[in-house]
Amino acid sequence: MRFNNLEDWLEWQSTLHPKEIELGLDRVHQVWESLASPSLNCKVITVAGTNGKGSCVAFLDAILRAASYRVGCYTSPHLIRYNERIVIDGEPASDERICQAFEAVDQARGEIPLTYFEFGTLAALYIFASAGLDVALLEVGLGGRLDAVNIIDPDVALISTVDIDHTDWLGSTREQIAIEKAGIMRAGKPAIFAGTDMPASLSQAAEEKDATLLVAGIDYTWRTQEQGWDWRHASHPRHSLPIPNMRGRFQLQNASAALMALECLRLELPLDQRAVRYGLQEAQLPGRYQVVGRDPVMILDVAHNAQAATALADNLGDMFCQGQTVAIFSMLADKQIAEVVKIMSPRIDQWYLYPINTPRAATLNELEGILEAQGIEADKRHRFESVRAALNSAQATTGEGDRVVVFGSFYAVGDVMSSIDK
Repeated sequence: MRFNNLEDWLEWQSTLHPKEIELGLDRVHQVWESLASPSLNCKVITVAGTNGKGSCVAFLDAILRAASYRVGCYTSPHLIRYNERIVIDGEPASDERICQAFEAVDQARGEIPLTYFEFGTLAALYIFASAGLDVALLEVGLGGRLDAVNIIDPDVALISTVDIDHTDWLGSTREQIAIEKAGIMRAGKPAIFAGTDMPASLSQAAEEKDATLLVAGIDYTWRTQEQGWDWRHASHPRHSLPIPNMRGRFQLQNASAALMALECLRLELPLDQRAVRYGLQEAQLPGRYQVVGRDPVMILDVAHNAQAATALADNLGDMFCQGQTVAIFSMLADKQIAEVVKIMSPRIDQWYLYPINTPRAATLNELEGILEAQGIEADKRHRFESVRAALNSAQATTGEGDRVVVFGSFYAVGDVMSSIDK
């Protein structure tokens, strides 16, 4: 074996390809076909979207497992441990199993260069192929059409939302980005759009691909009741469903999309109402409007683009806070920092800034400069060299009735979660 531990494998993979991101399927296809008998032999649901992908996967996983199906989830990025990306029946894959899969991928690739994400995707698929799964849930890392998970043909394609993000790779308009995400659709298979204001290009792509497009609010609907909510598609309603335990306005939108995806597979994967109810209540996803602690309350949210920041700002507005709101904030330099700050500034009283430990991170000077340009006064901007220093200061200056909001990046939330664990 090339390496004996997971950390060495991951460090080596980050140097294997000259680019962190190189979209395209040819290299990944070639390696996958070289692996010994690569086949998932299970139903596949592929999930793409600007925001909401992880929540949709969490609902699908919880409901399916409540019905005693064996489920594999491949998601990215992770918050604390790489193993979070490859989960079978709710349990992250072990270091040993991932290292074995990495070795198999390395042997199969020969001299073909793979990116960090491509290597991990192939390893996850290799693990799933021998896991005896009933369902594999594959979350797209970037876009859809040229993302590594798209080497697998899904039985159902789910697109959660379409908004502006990753413009260097996907395009600068929602119409262009929608085309990239529509790449996960397949002929003769259902494709779900869970968002609002569907781009026309998405409908056109579905027609060109001969996919069966199912649109939220048109082909399936939901409405809240006094003690729960109802969901309906055609003549197959589900009544008196419990409100999900995952917080946030958009979780019913995500849960409804998950129900539609499962409805598309109801003949192969039948579900009773008990499994649906239990799964909706049990679904959890760390770092998505996750509320922890008391006095002060701490809210962890990976919001890192304008659409996600709007959802976070709305959720904060819905949550009563009698004291001050302190943000522990950092972002990657290639993200919509100014837009996110503008959206969030009405909800934040004090900004605690620190630099993420990655080459892609915005510097402290860049972060503070953007806050200043957005009109945030100097006495509301605070600089720290580490997440631990920012967290210590936030905890020392807040108390009963206050709240601390950690947002801006998966890295930021992961940093704080790791720091709290330690």
